[in-house]
Amino acid sequence: MSVTHLNQVELAARLKISPRTLERWRWTGDGPAYLKIGGRVVYRLEDVETYERERRCESTAQGNALRAAR
Repeated sequence: MSVTHLNQVELAARLKISPRTLERWRWTGDGPAYLKIGGRVVYRLEDVETYERERRCESTAQGNALRAAR
């Protein structure tokens, strides 16, 4: 079984956000799960896709409820 990993720059590009935002999310406990391997931070593609699925909204009300739950 092959596991795909994304580094911080690759994930930031995928989500169209700043790499610094990912750093802040790690600090605050937001964002997708990550691995720390030998001082490097990597994200499993499976965890990123789960994070995206959990944040999928079909209405503004859902988005507001998701933000309020944090």
